[in-house]
Amino acid sequence: ILLRFSLGQALYDEGDTAAAIPHLKKCIESRGDWMLPHILLGKAMLTNGQDTNAKPILEAALQLATEQQHDDPAKELRSILADF
Repeated sequence: ILLRFSLGQALYDEGDTAAAIPHLKKCIESRGDWMLPHILLGKAMLTNGQDTNAKPILEAALQLATEQQHDDPAKELRSILADF
């Protein structure tokens, strides 16, 4: 699953967010407590106009960030979610 995440992240970083989505989905299906794929998936969905689908994923990412005490990602996620 780590290879799939690496591919999804590379695609996201290169701007091919649509291609990154299925790989990042597999990551969160495999490991629901993995915060970073949630964040990237939500942001990729936003980029591709899938706001309705992105919101619960970003909310889950915020919950994970809070539970895992990742302050900077939590702050970023609160900012993104404030725009909904």
